[in-house]
Amino acid sequence: MNISLTDEMKAEVDTAVSTRGYVSSSEYIRDLIRRDLEGQRFRELIAEGMDSPEGGAMDGAFFDRMNAEIDRMERG
Repeated sequence: MNISLTDEMKAEVDTAVSTRGYVSSSEYIRDLIRRDLEGQRFRELIAEGMDSPEGGAMDGAFFDRMNAEIDRMERG
């Protein structure tokens, strides 16, 4: 797969690679794609939650469960 970038975009990618610890521009692009997919999944989960019946109070325990679920998803 080849991707064409403007000179400005290539400069931004090069800067990101050198300042954020990426090994290559390919690694940086793969990370952007992964983050986009995670964001899409997050939006789907929010929509699913909005469509579900109320499940109780949004207290500290609720957010602890949500954080645990996010951690589980990030570990894949």
